[in-house]
Amino acid sequence: MARAREPQAISGTHEASTTANPLRLARQARDAGRWVEAEAAYEAALAAAEAAWTTDAERAEIAAELGLCELALGKYRDAADHLAQSLRHRDGLRRALRERAEAGLLQAERRVVTVYLGVNPPDAEVFVDGKALGRPAPTYELFLEPGHHTVRARLDGHAEAVSAFEGQAGKDISLALKLPRAPERGARAPEAASARAARMLAPSPPPAARPAVPLTELRIGGAALATAAVAAGTVFLLRADVVDDNLAERDVVLRRQGWTSSTCWWPDAPSACAEIRRDLAERDLFATLGNVALATGAVFGIATAASFLAEGWLFDETPVRGGGVQVAPSATGTRAGLVLQGAW
Repeated sequence: MARAREPQAISGTHEASTTANPLRLARQARDAGRWVEAEAAYEAALAAAEAAWTTDAERAEIAAELGLCELALGKYRDAADHLAQSLRHRDGLRRALRERAEAGLLQAERRVVTVYLGVNPPDAEVFVDGKALGRPAPTYELFLEPGHHTVRARLDGHAEAVSAFEGQAGKDISLALKLPRAPERGARAPEAASARAARMLAPSPPPAARPAVPLTELRIGGAALATAAVAAGTVFLLRADVVDDNLAERDVVLRRQGWTSSTCWWPDAPSACAEIRRDLAERDLFATLGNVALATGAVFGIATAASFLAEGWLFDETPVRGGGVQVAPSATGTRAGLVLQGAW
């Protein structure tokens, strides 16, 4: 998918010279109807403009002219790519060129398949028919030839997501690829890990003279707080994930309506931008709360487990097997916590 860069500095003498000659040759060939020669010259001018410090408006004008040449040659997919690229900065185009680009894009879209693709997580690498799309993004607008296509996304630590479809000319397709997190290797045998940890953490029985500190109540409270914090953190992170999924789906819909990544930065931004910002703030808040709650639960859990290990050292007790309270960490594929056994 063609993707325009952000605005850059005003082009200097060197940058202007790298694009001026290809543009002059391209316009001469275009005016003479030599479309193949014009296409090659506009491609060279666009490559030079993207390598130089040129503005979005300058690159958008070259992309529009290149797309119109490709349309005249019957290269509808390439034409749709470059015309859509130019219209992402439609405000920088001259009115006549903007109208020609809009009409040309409509003509090209009738001959290709338009795919609106959303990917979560957004940093996953995406392949269409085995060809990488380039820099990862949360959403893509793709123009493909009619026929069978396969879209694949992959990311380290996640399961691969694949979608195959038959595309028809002039039809739009919306796809959403979500890559689930791959299970950790140690999650396959939680019972064996718990048993080993219980044998290692077996504490000593109560001595003849009990300490004055209410360790039993503190341990019970610590275990309860650890469990509650982990549960709350899980709920917050799940909520953040739901909000993020909703934002990705909404982004796909809005891009079909002509939105771009800079729409909400316009002075007359649509009212829906305020709702999007609220959702983004809500997602970030829940993610932060979830991470803090999980960290807090881990602190309480470690402190509770450490109290059993340190009791004998603090109160000069001799460990005796076969009694007291046992604590061990327990983990499954979906939850984690502490297991306490014995008499308080």
